[in-house]
Amino acid sequence: MNENKENSVALLIRRAWLRRKDIIVEVIFWLVLYFYYVSTAWPTYTDKAALFEKLLVKTGLQIVLSYVIISVLLPRLLHRKRRILFLLTSLASVYITYVLYTAYRHFYFDPKYPDIYKGFDFYDRILDANFFFTEISWFLFPVAILTALKYYRDQREVMSLREQKRITELKLLKNQLNPHFLFNTLNNLYVLALKKSDKTPELIAKLSAILDYMLYHCDDRYVALTSEIRLMNNYIDLEKIRYGDRVIVDFDYKIEKAIEIAPLILLTFLENAYKHGVKEEVGQARIQMKLRAGREEIFFEICNSKPASRQNGANGQTASIGLRNIKKQLDFLYPQRNWLEVEDRADFYAVTLKLKPHAISVPDH
Repeated sequence: MNENKENSVALLIRRAWLRRKDIIVEVIFWLVLYFYYVSTAWPTYTDKAALFEKLLVKTGLQIVLSYVIISVLLPRLLHRKRRILFLLTSLASVYITYVLYTAYRHFYFDPKYPDIYKGFDFYDRILDANFFFTEISWFLFPVAILTALKYYRDQREVMSLREQKRITELKLLKNQLNPHFLFNTLNNLYVLALKKSDKTPELIAKLSAILDYMLYHCDDRYVALTSEIRLMNNYIDLEKIRYGDRVIVDFDYKIEKAIEIAPLILLTFLENAYKHGVKEEVGQARIQMKLRAGREEIFFEICNSKPASRQNGANGQTASIGLRNIKKQLDFLYPQRNWLEVEDRADFYAVTLKLKPHAISVPDH
């Protein structure tokens, strides 16, 4: 709960900061636009006060028009698929802005500077299509830029929310997986304790190493593949204490050092093999693993024998909690970069996994 609250507070702070940043960007945009107008008209004006006043009013009307269209008409009409009404109201807004500017010019500004401007008929001007369409480009220019900025911000917000959702869902999946793994391991410890086995201290030491890994590394997005291999070897040693010679494990791996992988991905397949291929086997069980990892691909293959009790019926191995969660995690962490194949035969069960790896940044020497 505390972690969720911290994430929510952090998200609110980030949004507030981004909003403040957006406001600063918009203020700078309008200032730059205004002084651009001034600079382009500066050589043609002898009365600089008239220039500043006229462009200040015109830019002010541009600001009002822009936010009416972007903040009111876009969300209320265009986003609700009312395109024709949006187009009509936008044109009406532009025309009203044009009329207001023309009225300002006719009734206030031009009479104030009679030496610069000649009078014109107000009604002829507001009904003149040529003047109107000339002014449209002037008024809509900042609207187009701000709309593009708004689209960028919206996309940024959507991506941020999606990433937050992915992180939250991934944590939920890991929270389901970790207790599941811990339950199985503690069950092993319980069985040996009941037998008062001399192997119990060794089992506790192996379990301690595994729990240390889960505590300090499982929340990481990626971990070194060498660490994951070490974890798997600890798990194999732990299970060897329980099963002894009843299970033969062959783990063949060859990797480059600077490769990362999502934590517990490979271990879950190994745990699944023990649970479904060894636990119910009265004779000798076998697990074979092959791991190859380079900068282009991580290849992992695991095959476990099936106990006789499962060879003629439904295996149920594919539908285990661990595998379901791993499939979801793969889609989260390796979107379009994972390939998983399951082969369920009468006497064996095999999983093949291919990933495009996440490489560790190694400094040049």
